[in-house]
Amino acid sequence: MKINPNEIFKEYENGVNFKASIGTRGLYEQNKINERFFIGDQWHGANCGNERPLVRHNIIKRIGDFKMSKVLASPISVRFSADGIPNTIGIQKKLTKGLSPQNLEFFNSKADNDEINLVMSALGKYQKVTAERVGLNSLCSELLRNAYIGGTGVLYTYWDSSVKTGLYADGLENTAITGDICCEVLKLENVYFGDPTLNSVQEQPYIIIAAMQNLDAVLKEARASGATEYDLKRIESDSENGKILVLTKLYKQRSINGEITVKCIKVSEQAVIRAAFDTALHLYPIAIFNWESRSDRIYGESEVTYLIPNQIAINRMITAQVWASMITGMPMMVVNGDTVSGELTNDPGQIIKIYGSNEDVAGAVKYVTPPDFSSNFGQSIENLIKNTLTQSGANEAVLGDSRPDNATAIITLQRAATMPIQLVKNRFYAFVEDFSRIWVDFWITKYGNRKIKIEDENGIWYMPFNAERYKNLIVTARVDVGEDTTYSAAETVNTLTSLYEKGIITKRQYLKRLPSGIIPDITELILESEEEDNDNDGE
Repeated sequence: MKINPNEIFKEYENGVNFKASIGTRGLYEQNKINERFFIGDQWHGANCGNERPLVRHNIIKRIGDFKMSKVLASPISVRFSADGIPNTIGIQKKLTKGLSPQNLEFFNSKADNDEINLVMSALGKYQKVTAERVGLNSLCSELLRNAYIGGTGVLYTYWDSSVKTGLYADGLENTAITGDICCEVLKLENVYFGDPTLNSVQEQPYIIIAAMQNLDAVLKEARASGATEYDLKRIESDSENGKILVLTKLYKQRSINGEITVKCIKVSEQAVIRAAFDTALHLYPIAIFNWESRSDRIYGESEVTYLIPNQIAINRMITAQVWASMITGMPMMVVNGDTVSGELTNDPGQIIKIYGSNEDVAGAVKYVTPPDFSSNFGQSIENLIKNTLTQSGANEAVLGDSRPDNATAIITLQRAATMPIQLVKNRFYAFVEDFSRIWVDFWITKYGNRKIKIEDENGIWYMPFNAERYKNLIVTARVDVGEDTTYSAAETVNTLTSLYEKGIITKRQYLKRLPSGIIPDITELILESEEEDNDNDGE
């Protein structure tokens, strides 16, 4: 099927028009405003001049930073399973010793259920290895920030054939195995869904990724893909100042054997940069996280959009209060120029020469008494700030501003106050499951026959992985969420301290079980404690 670049460009323009129609300002303009308010540029375009201080009390960033940190606070892990393959507790116990470098007899000529379950367990460990390699923590932080400001965060997974794995296809180490998945956080403004009213990514008729790229790099890719001189000239004609808009279109198509896979094509406005090719993937390599979901469109809603009016009111009120305080403390001076001949500096202790009668002296200099400033104004500001934080789920308890009697009370209050954030967390965990399934699709499709890196209690070792054996599996992903590290650390320390004070555990047991990072150089402290105990035993 031949695809016309102009048709793809029209689809792109339709996506642009839809985004521009969202809300009162359109997605592009609203996201720019939200970005400015988040970073603190909150008087942009107000035209208030420089005569008075323009105060900013940035509650938007405080709420956002708090919520983003809470979403990432709980450690998570991913478990994989294959649909149709039983995996009972008894089977899991049987396979407990199977996943080790010393015991790999499960890998026979044909993949049986035991091997499949073993591989699924291994992929859960390999997911952590891959997450560390691609810098997933930093990517998720960037994605959450995009979602909080713009409503939606987008993670794009792609295959980079230049990635070195350190593995070899032969025992002589002559044929290096290269290529692995990489991830990138895309700006929402550059991703366009074929049917934006459809919430599911995988059910989209197509997805277009727009990017401004260097012309030289695009021409190089086009030549490598077999572009003709005519195509190259049309590509050059689409460029401006050495840059060119490249549209990457992903769409699903059924092959002759009935298998549905993802196809990809790259175009400029008038030319094909890379002809349509089969990625062999079964899932679109894009996962999204919506800060607040909408039932009528795939693009999420930003909390910042609806906090801006409160933020403006708070800034204006505080600015008015500061200006009133300055006027009261440094009131305006009215000077009779007929009787005061010298220059006034308003410096303390200045001697002013006045010529004339006593009446002239009395009326030479006066201060303008400003009107009384309402004593309730400051309380109104505090109430507005407090109510805004509370309605946003970021009240005094969760922000650490309250003063309960003990740590248990703090934890209880914080847990109760952070319950609304659980919905945001659940959407984030669903997003993790989505991109984890995409990673499995890449592993099974692209890896071929290679070993995968495992890090566990056995150390670092490599397990055989022949992707061809698992290509027909339907793999699902499930996120396991640990305790919030903020809460668990405090609870652990309190519990350990209580056990130690009651003599239930020793000093060595106490130190070994403290959360990591609580005490610097704790290993050295444990060794010193053991040496001290040995010396005391010797005496």
